[in-house]
This record gives sequence, C-alpha cells and structure tokens, in this order.
Amino acid sequence: MEESAKARGTGIAKRSPEYIAKKIDEGKAVIAVTEDGTWVGFCYIEAWEHGKYVANSGLIVAPAFRKTGVATEIKRKIFSLSREKYPTSKIFGLTTGLAVMKINSDLGYEPVTYSELTSDEEFWKGCKSCINYEILTSKDRKNCMCTAMLFDPAEAEAKLREVEAARAAKALHEPEKTETLVTPQGDLVQHRHRQFKGNLTLFERWVRFKQFVLLKSPKKRDEGDGDESTRKRSLLSIFFW
Repeated sequence: MEESAKARGTGIAKRSPEYIAKKIDEGKAVIAVTEDGTWVGFCYIEAWEHGKYVANSGLIVAPAFRKTGVATEIKRKIFSLSREKYPTSKIFGLTTGLAVMKINSDLGYEPVTYSELTSDEEFWKGCKSCINYEILTSKDRKNCMCTAMLFDPAEAEAKLREVEAARAAKALHEPEKTETLVTPQGDLVQHRHRQFKGNLTLFERWVRFKQFVLLKSPKKRDEGDGDESTRKRSLLSIFFW
C-alpha cells in the first residue's frame, strides 16, 4: 500500500502488518484472489466513535490487475460488508483519486466538509504519515488535498421513501389511456389501460382473474352456466373492468 501511494504521489495512513492481520481475523476485510490463489486486491473496515462512523480503508489492487474493474468490485463488497456489520453507521472516505470518487458516488456517497467526518483523534493521527499532513494541520483540519465523501444511511432511506412516494403519487394520478378494440364478433369495446404500478388492488384483481378464468381448461369453462354469448360477455366485462 505504501509503495502504491508513493507511485501515485498521494498520501496514505500507514498501518502495521499486525493491525491489518487483526482486521482480517475479525472478518472486517475483503481479499480478492484468483482461482489459483494469486493475490489481486484488498480493503478493510475501520470503526470510529464506537461505530458511529465507519471507513473503508487501504484499498489496493495488484499492478497486474489494475484497470480491470477489480477496485470497483472490492469497493462494492467492502461497502456491503460495512452496511451488514454497521447498518446505522455513517460511512466516509478521504481520497484524492478520481476513480475512487466515482465509485463512492455510485454507491451513494456525497461530497461533504471535513467537519461532517469523525472527530476521533485516532483517525486523524493516521494522517501523520501522509505527505500532505502539514497542509491538513495548517488548515486546522478543515481542509486538505483529499476530498471528503460520506454515506449517511438515514438520509439514503429518507430519499428512497421520497422517490417511492413520488412514484406512487404519479401512478395514482396518471390519467388512464382508453382505446377502442374490435371483438371477433365485430363489436366495439372501450379498453382502459389501468395503471398496475402502485395499484395493489387492481393487481390482485388481475391475479384472481388469471387464476379463475384464464387458467381454466376449455372443458371446465364450457361447463359453466349460460350460453356461449353470455359467457363471452361475462369474460369481456371482467377483463375490461
């Protein structure tokens, strides 16, 4: 990780091998390997302020596997693992890489100010090994070369509810389309395109119709009461209700 950071000319919060091994033992890491066991990539989870904040740290991909989409898959896996282990925690990251910013954005992260990140001193101590640490301290830890990004599960759930409510309202108030159809007997009927999406009652009626009318065998349908024309009119009235 350190050599990779030097090659990119970026900073990194150095961790000891023992620290990394502990994260693996705790099940707080994602390791990518090939079928023959060749190491491909890695990332791990850090929790701060008693789990109020979580960071996905140490993302690294072996040089031979870079620009293959592996980094994106690792980020998705570690993000999913973070949500599983810390469902109410805010997940944040500091990065100078445009590729990582794009991945974070796709996962639901949003750019934020440094003040919205953890205030845990242990986290910020990790920045001491970064080449940009002097810039961070000169700005009272309010800004640096890295872009701060944050995923807030509470805000994400609120936005999801808003979207679902808007879709339901649109489906409810969207005008029905009507078209004229001609039956095999030459009769004109008005067919209304009902909005199934967001209309559970209509969907349940359609399911019942399929079960009791469309899925019956021709023999059983012929055993019903009334003549053929009456039966067809009944069928038509159900279908276009």
